[in-house]
Amino acid sequence: MNKNIVLPSLLAAGLLAASPSYAASKSLVFCSEGSPAGFDIGQYTSGTDNDAAEPIYNRLAEFEQGGTGVVPALATRWDVSPDGLTYTFHLREGVKFHSNKAFKPSRDFNADDVLFTFNRMLHKDHPFRVAYPTEFPYFTSMGLDKNIKSVEKTGPMVVVFTLNKVDAAFIQNIAMNFASILSAEYADQLMASGNLQDINQAPIGTGPFAFGRYQKDSQIRYVANKEFWDPSRIKVDQLIFAIITDASVRAQKLKRNECQVTLNPRPADVDALKADKQLKVMQEPGFNLGYISYNVRHAPLDNLQVRQALDMAVNKPEIIKAVYQGAGQLAQNAMPPTQWSYDDTVKDAPYNPEKAKELLRAAGVKEGTVLNLWAMPVQRPYNPNAKLMAQMLQSDWAKVGIKVNIVSYEWGEYLKRSKNGEHDISLIGWTGDNGDPDNWLGTLYSCASIGGNNYSMWCDEKYDALVKAAVATADKEKRIDLYKQAQHYLKEQVPITPIAHSTVSQPLRAEVEGFQVSPFGRNNFSGVTVAD
Repeated sequence: MNKNIVLPSLLAAGLLAASPSYAASKSLVFCSEGSPAGFDIGQYTSGTDNDAAEPIYNRLAEFEQGGTGVVPALATRWDVSPDGLTYTFHLREGVKFHSNKAFKPSRDFNADDVLFTFNRMLHKDHPFRVAYPTEFPYFTSMGLDKNIKSVEKTGPMVVVFTLNKVDAAFIQNIAMNFASILSAEYADQLMASGNLQDINQAPIGTGPFAFGRYQKDSQIRYVANKEFWDPSRIKVDQLIFAIITDASVRAQKLKRNECQVTLNPRPADVDALKADKQLKVMQEPGFNLGYISYNVRHAPLDNLQVRQALDMAVNKPEIIKAVYQGAGQLAQNAMPPTQWSYDDTVKDAPYNPEKAKELLRAAGVKEGTVLNLWAMPVQRPYNPNAKLMAQMLQSDWAKVGIKVNIVSYEWGEYLKRSKNGEHDISLIGWTGDNGDPDNWLGTLYSCASIGGNNYSMWCDEKYDALVKAAVATADKEKRIDLYKQAQHYLKEQVPITPIAHSTVSQPLRAEVEGFQVSPFGRNNFSGVTVAD
């Protein structure tokens, strides 16, 4: 990716001009924690990438601000056939795409844009995908590449999705960022010019802000879209992401009003931030999980006894005390207790280093065996200090004869290499994206999600059959029963060790208005402003 992408034509096009819906020359600065890998959001899965893409795009349906309910967006309504296999979306009229120096749309948003967006993800032989090879990990990890039979238009503003089998989470799934609608006209122009990478580097969407400039590891600039279809959501004329990886530096910049919103403070800093009268700290129970992922394709982690041994050698209470500092709840299951279908009868094996040594000996693992433990370079809501957690695990596993090397990479590289299965063990986590159990049990641990969000590379036919059956029925009680079976089986097989669910603290300036904490860990600035 080019390190500095500048589209000055956005200014020339008048996107900073005053509008009745927002005050002229008003800016909002968000101190974010990392650089996005790109802006063609279907390619990416991390919160950093999702936050960076959120201002630019819309989906057919979207989640309500601060909630889990789905509301109309680029589709004003949808109809579902009695058999649950056909979804007909009626599209919003008069929606404008952004423009840049190289592209001026000649038409409004229509069904062709929906077809381009989904068919590129659905078909590997799609012309744009052939010319610009791309994978879509979220789309495939939820099995949408297998379950969407067709996407067709029955009119310029009507699109019909036909499924092969019932997907109880379909609307929630396509309300997620990976399903953001792209411009088919822009794609055609990029094909003709040969500049296909610009779909990722110079993005065009319909969202409340247009992309302006990106300097990796420094900043992203957006400008208000004065033609946005819901002008009430445009409250500032410039949105700036200041990329700052150090949580302490982010906190200081917030105090000095160099940014108005930040995220993921160090637990030790929260009380001081709360005490500052110029700030406010919004707090919500985290819909998240921080966990250890064992790559079952790497020996000796392919042996269940070894995974069981490592799991029972982890001193979770001490880790939670040191890393989360009062803002973490011990996790025993593969998803948070606030997720419906959570089974509270799933329990940890007792902490037992001596038993762990016995299991390792029985598995033929010699004392001094070396394993690489990957630690995230960034602070995430589900893990406020991965480096410290890794050091504590290094100590825990040394007590049972395992030597641990701690490894890290830049965040985008960390995710890419983890998805490729290069690690032995990695620290990772998840914040729920849509409120459905499949977003945990399918997205993180299924066979289809290998290469996406299944960092354990674990594929088990029995487990897969359970989660596939659960998402293929609309009967909620049946789904709950199947998901509970899946939770118990996953616990027995130990592809992961759950560590904690954390409380989310969102610090911001007192004068910020309209910001809401997302249960999905997203930072959305639609409708947000700074009082004079």
